[in-house]
Amino acid sequence: MRTVQVLLLWFAAILCWTPISGNAHTLSESHSAWRISAQSVRVIFTIPDLEAKRLAKSGEETAGDDAIAAYLTPRVNAKVENELCRSGRAAHGIAAAPGYRRFEFLFDCSSAQHIVLHSEAFFDLVPTHVNFAQIEAADGSFTEQLLTVDRQSLEVGNESTASPLQSASLLEYIRLGIMHIFTGVDHQSFLLGLVLISRSLRDLVLVITGFTLGHSVTLALAVTGIIRPHTEYIDALIGLTIALIAAENISVASGRVMVVAMVAALLPGTMAVGSLFGLGGLPPFITLGAGIFASSYLIFSSNLVDAARFRLVVTLVFGLIHGFGFASDLLEMRLPAGRLAELLVGFNLGVEIGQLTLVFAALGVIHVLCRLRLDLPRDIVTDFASAALAGLGLFWFVGRAYA
Repeated sequence: MRTVQVLLLWFAAILCWTPISGNAHTLSESHSAWRISAQSVRVIFTIPDLEAKRLAKSGEETAGDDAIAAYLTPRVNAKVENELCRSGRAAHGIAAAPGYRRFEFLFDCSSAQHIVLHSEAFFDLVPTHVNFAQIEAADGSFTEQLLTVDRQSLEVGNESTASPLQSASLLEYIRLGIMHIFTGVDHQSFLLGLVLISRSLRDLVLVITGFTLGHSVTLALAVTGIIRPHTEYIDALIGLTIALIAAENISVASGRVMVVAMVAALLPGTMAVGSLFGLGGLPPFITLGAGIFASSYLIFSSNLVDAARFRLVVTLVFGLIHGFGFASDLLEMRLPAGRLAELLVGFNLGVEIGQLTLVFAALGVIHVLCRLRLDLPRDIVTDFASAALAGLGLFWFVGRAYA
């Protein structure tokens, strides 16, 4: 189908133009944990190795702990009534997981009320940098918010400024959903995978419907607090869903279903064995279960006369996973009290608008390419895109599993 093959080209172009990273939504990020007790504020600031490299001097591969601490010290602080809290303990490096650097601060403040937390670290280097801030107030309440170049301070205990979503309009919620699709390379990749396995417009409608139903359900469950999965598990499994969709197309095109199914089971199975011996990664029951599901799915779908209806159910399951991924961005900010329904409706509308925008934009490209006779044989485009998606999905799955 000519429409589908041009869609493949358009989606592949999106992937080529969008930077690829282990976490596809943000290229520069850090994490801060702020604990307020009595009149002191303890801060744990965590950065990936990538951010440490940004601070390296000429000729150095990465910056040392002393250099990073010197950079963070004037940029991370706390205030009470515009008065800087006194430094109770200088910034210093502490133990961190592989691939990360952690630093501890301690501030002594004149009061535990109306403390303003501030971080301007890395915004001077990367304006799109995002800091995920976790805050435990003196009364034991816990919130998560985002620090960006436009919002570098947070006032604890002030509801009017606590959540950037509280005063947002429905249009802003819709915009968040749209941008989540436009900036999410992993979700775009999965959409490309759905197009790859769709042999007709009917097939495409079925798989997109399943995906939409799935992510809508889990987005609501996560945002309302009914289910709160581990984000790192979800990020890794999103990579696996991309690889699995591509693997199905490869197995159909090559006719070697059993070989592809065995490979799909081997990698997660090997990771499960490794985790039993302390080699890190996801818990063994997750990787082992993922391997069994992947191989079973490939074998079962290859024996169906009409696999499209079955794929609706499978993409619904995959949508459940992606829905938790959609929710992770929202959960990093304090959710607007009393406006969860409006947030869910707006964000879901934005996600669907983002997906449909990609498709309708592709229709314009289809018209132009078909008139210019620049379309390529479907088999060539499909095989190339499937191989690229399989490799990309496995890269994200393994990379995120061991991050």
